[in-house]
Amino acid sequence: MMDRRALLKITAAGMAIAAVTQPTLAQIELTVEEVLFDPQIPVLGNPAGDVTIAEYFDFQCPFCKRGHKDLIDLVREDGNIRLVMKDWPIFGGASLHASSLVLAAGDDYEKALNAVMATPGRLGREEVDAVLANAGLDPKALLSAFEKDADRIDGILARNMDQANAFGFGGTPAFLINTRIHHGAMDQQMLREAIAAARESRT
Repeated sequence: MMDRRALLKITAAGMAIAAVTQPTLAQIELTVEEVLFDPQIPVLGNPAGDVTIAEYFDFQCPFCKRGHKDLIDLVREDGNIRLVMKDWPIFGGASLHASSLVLAAGDDYEKALNAVMATPGRLGREEVDAVLANAGLDPKALLSAFEKDADRIDGILARNMDQANAFGFGGTPAFLINTRIHHGAMDQQMLREAIAAARESRT
């Protein structure tokens, strides 16, 4: 299992690392399958969709939270989008705690994700637990589930962090729409245009 204290130190420095090291995709040999089709990350929307959106996000990022409902609504409205939420907990311990519990939620993953993303402002561990409890989930049970599944979840977080730093992301949110990189927040119109462009490039 990953040393989570080390992970916290690394993620706290994530934005600085991303700002100064920007290796190309070829140099780090990332593949589309590794980035967009990680089998250990839950898929929202249509698992067979013709466009994949991957969002690198943090549960304390105000821009991530502000745009989340619009993103989910668009995915549901479209009906042919795969959505992969790539936890990148760069805002410290509460973010790491939230990612750990949400990724351990199993069939309740989307409920847990949406509940925490709907919170305003900064979070502490207690606030994360309270939000999940208010959504009808048991934080203690989720923590126990995480502890049993820590290798998978820590592996996801480490891969996401490595990818985000390799792509040169300066912070959250950041998106891949199919293989096109988009830095920063995207409103619904920007998302629609990027999705249309991704579909056009496939024809």
